[in-house]
Amino acid sequence: MGTMKNIAKRSYAAGVSGIFCLILAGCSALPAPPARPALYDFGPGAVAPAPTDRRAPLPPLALADVEATGLPEGSNAVLYRLAYADGQQLRPYSQARWSQPPAQLVQQRLREQLGQRRAILKADDGAAQARDPAQGGKLPLVLRVELEEFSHLFARPTESSGVVRLRATVVELTPAGESLRGQRVFIAQQPARSADAAGGVAALAEASGRVAQELAEWVEQVGR
Repeated sequence: MGTMKNIAKRSYAAGVSGIFCLILAGCSALPAPPARPALYDFGPGAVAPAPTDRRAPLPPLALADVEATGLPEGSNAVLYRLAYADGQQLRPYSQARWSQPPAQLVQQRLREQLGQRRAILKADDGAAQARDPAQGGKLPLVLRVELEEFSHLFARPTESSGVVRLRATVVELTPAGESLRGQRVFIAQQPARSADAAGGVAALAEASGRVAQELAEWVEQVGR
C-alpha cells in the first residue's frame, strides 16, 4: 500500500514539473516587444554668436504655416527614394521617425534664420494685421512656404543625399487685396555621410539650414 502511495506521489511531482517546464517554454517562446522607432529632429543648433551686424533691423515679416504639399499629410516618417530603382516611390524607414511633421521642423528653421534681423510674426495673429507707422502705415509682408520635397535620395546603394525643395511666395496685403511681390523655388541637396536613416536625417537638417539662409537673403531683396 505504501509503495502505491509513493508511486502516486512521484507521478504527481513529475506531472507538476512537466507542466512547469511547459509554462517556462511557452514564456520563452513569446515574441519580444517591437523596438521603438528612433526619434529625430534638427538638433539643438549652434550657439548664436554675439551680433556683429550693425545694420538697422529689417521690417517685421508675417510667416504663414508651412504647407507640406509634396509629403503624406500628417506623417512623421523619415522618407527615402531609390532613384536607381523607382525614383517616383516614397518609402518610409521602418525604425525612424521625425519628432514633429517635417513642415513644422522646416518652419522652426525658417523662423530662426529669418528672425536674426527682424521680428517674425504669425500670419494669423493680430500683430500681423497691425499697420506699421515706420513703414508708412503698411501691413507686414506675408511669406508663404510650400514644402515640395523632403527625402533621403539614393542615386546608388552607397551614394545618397538629403534633398529639400520648397516654394516661397511673398505677398503684400493692400486694400485692394493681395499683391504678389515675388515667388521662387529653392532646392538644396546635401550628401549623406551614411546610407541609412541617421545619415539621411543629418543631411536633411543641413540642407534645410542652407535653404533657410538662401530664402532669408531672397526675402530681404524682395522686401526692398
